[in-house]
Amino acid sequence: MNRAPLALLYLNVLVIATCGLIYELLAGTLASYLLGDSVTQFSLVIGVYLSALGIGSWLSQYIEEKLAKTFIEVELALALVGGLSAPFLFVAFAWIEWFRVSLFGLVLLIGTLVGLELPLLMRILKEHLDFSDLVSRVLTFDYIGALLASLLFPILLVPQLGLVRTSLLFGILNALVGLWGTYLLRPILSSKGLGGLRGRAVLVVGLLVVGFIKADSLTTIAEERMLSHPIVYAKQTPYQRIVVTQNQQGFQLHLNGHLQFNSADEYRYHEALVHPVMSAAVDPKHVLVLGGGDGLAVREILKYPSVETVTLVDIDPEITSLAKTFGLMVDLNRGALLDPRVTVINQDAFIWVRDTKQQFDVAVIDFPDPSGYSVGKLYTSRFFQMLKQHLSDSARISIQCTSPLVAPNSYWCVLNTLKATGFDAIPYCASVPSFGVWGFAYATMTPSDGAPAELSDAVGELRFLNPSQFKAMFDLPSDIQPMQTELNRLNNQALVRYYDQEWSRSE
Repeated sequence: MNRAPLALLYLNVLVIATCGLIYELLAGTLASYLLGDSVTQFSLVIGVYLSALGIGSWLSQYIEEKLAKTFIEVELALALVGGLSAPFLFVAFAWIEWFRVSLFGLVLLIGTLVGLELPLLMRILKEHLDFSDLVSRVLTFDYIGALLASLLFPILLVPQLGLVRTSLLFGILNALVGLWGTYLLRPILSSKGLGGLRGRAVLVVGLLVVGFIKADSLTTIAEERMLSHPIVYAKQTPYQRIVVTQNQQGFQLHLNGHLQFNSADEYRYHEALVHPVMSAAVDPKHVLVLGGGDGLAVREILKYPSVETVTLVDIDPEITSLAKTFGLMVDLNRGALLDPRVTVINQDAFIWVRDTKQQFDVAVIDFPDPSGYSVGKLYTSRFFQMLKQHLSDSARISIQCTSPLVAPNSYWCVLNTLKATGFDAIPYCASVPSFGVWGFAYATMTPSDGAPAELSDAVGELRFLNPSQFKAMFDLPSDIQPMQTELNRLNNQALVRYYDQEWSRSE
């Protein structure tokens, strides 16, 4: 009798803690992925989950009989609810209007079930361990489980299995432990109803296994509903969810549910990003591209015969591999990343810029929008200061800065931070149908005479830009005028706060 409860203690506390935290991380990640506003959503998920743990612990005092049976029932309920949480949230976002209610209701339910388990388990085992041993061992394995979850989730589970399969796998684990508990706790379980309890455990395991096998189909159905077009490529990487959709007009790249470009009009964005800075530079030979792993900015840069080297730094090797091997992408970027002048480096741009010794004539910054701190750090004064160390005195840079109409504080925060770092930054914007009016910045290392005067003759004819349109981009309309904002510093990323607030209002 002693060995069985002790074995159950070690395993169940570990599983409870690991699975509970995994379900919390899944909910927070999905909330950030589906709703944007990563800081607020993750904070709310953590707060609701921790509160629910307290609710579950408080409710456990009202369970006075059949502790072992109740514990196993709770374990099976958690397996079902937690295991199906990620697929449910994907489907709910696509089809249910009150998604936030569903999200936080699910987090509350999971937290309550987890909060019920530990007190019940401790009460079952109190006859077999003294109080000090019981508490110390429960807390020890609880913290070990939390550590395992925090390490496994970003390093192994999400990159290899994806969010949906991770959820289902830990649901299966919960259910198997519940099934095993019917044997370990057999001495204190009533024989009446034991077969039904085991049958329910087997049914839950079977249901979750089927879900695990069909996870890709379920995810595709939900994502096609969210993104409105058929999916032709999808992959979860350690950094993001990559999805390519296609329709009659072309194809679209989405990262974590956010549109990055539409092949039908991406040329407007990339011509606006690249050609002002390349036209202003004097015979640029060595060009740095930060972000832009799709190769579309590099495509425009390679149109200049003076270019000898292009160094592209993008954190995700799956994106740059897609740009080199996926037929639709290779056709669109014209094999830009296969050009012998191009060197691809897969590393965090912040670390690479800090450590590199290279010098450049032009820098083109094509990072995603600053929806979280991991990207927001690439728009900080610290990052811009480090970048300056690798630019020649006559160097030029261009940077995409989100929409100045939807997110004016975000836009001008980037401009103001550039200026505070010592760049002479000039705002400009262009119309991209898939995104609306989009903002950019052109900047020089020293005070300049203003915006670039004209397109370079070296580039030839472009699809979007012509001499009059080139000048018009720098003539800002009345509703896009300079604003005072906080600077985006590494220790207080005001830009991420602005971005979350402004884009969440627009949705």
